[in-house]
Amino acid sequence: MKGLIVTLTINPAIDRTFTTDRLVFEDRTYILDRTETAGGRGINASRVLHAFGAPTFALATAGGESGQRFQCYLQQAGFPFELVPIAREIRTNLAITDRQGLTIKLNERGPQLTSEEVSRIEEAVRRHLDGADWLMLCGSLPPGVPDSFYARLIALARERGVKTLLDTDGPPLGLGVAERPTVVTPNQQEAERLLDTALVTSSHALAAAARIREMGAELVVLSLGSRGAVGAFPDGLVHAIPAPIQAVCPIGAGDALAAAFVWAFQQGSSPRDALRWAVAAGTASASLPGVQFASLEQTRKVYDLVELREA
Repeated sequence: MKGLIVTLTINPAIDRTFTTDRLVFEDRTYILDRTETAGGRGINASRVLHAFGAPTFALATAGGESGQRFQCYLQQAGFPFELVPIAREIRTNLAITDRQGLTIKLNERGPQLTSEEVSRIEEAVRRHLDGADWLMLCGSLPPGVPDSFYARLIALARERGVKTLLDTDGPPLGLGVAERPTVVTPNQQEAERLLDTALVTSSHALAAAARIREMGAELVVLSLGSRGAVGAFPDGLVHAIPAPIQAVCPIGAGDALAAAFVWAFQQGSSPRDALRWAVAAGTASASLPGVQFASLEQTRKVYDLVELREA
């Protein structure tokens, strides 16, 4: 399919989210709402891409009773997917957020995968690269998966002429960046761990994005939460700053950012304009209650308010 964007979520989850009136220590709080959905960075990216009208195909793993529920939830999402069966239960993640936007996330590590399961996942990726324009490699690697797994897929995609986005953490991020992905989208904490340095100011973030690009990535989008994101591109550095908003639930905002960047780039936007769309999508999604992703129309309204500052 022309313009197809394939997402891989090798460590998906059942995401349980509780919305409370307030998060405080040593006092009670009341649950106002709770939701349970099929989650994982790549799944969330496909949700955003589908909502924006982009053709997307989601690859993920599933096992056990939680995997069956994951499949049922995913069947309601509206986009095509393939689940690679694994023997063990997929994880369940818990998020608690209050009406002021304060959030606590508790993530399980995920199931132990066998080498045979890892091989089947790689084979599924190989099959779906034919006809794809982009491969988005999203989220953590569960136990049993080599740290070099994403790097290997980036090399494979490049051989097939498929562009890649890498959105992960720790050693898989460092090894993946060295394999020269098209774009890498770390958040501030992930960039700090990668570079072993604190990013306190915007200048620090811009310098960090430049360093990550020197490590091999063609384009770098470093997310700074409510402060927007910085980009390191072939023609320089830029900071995209959104208008101030009340963050109601920031969960998934980074996934929206990554998806919107690929969507805009796919539409012919320059890296700078794609960065503007990315920040708009992340900001608009964070302003919604619960785990929701902004529509294209909601994102467009925020896009008009995003300021680009050249470094």
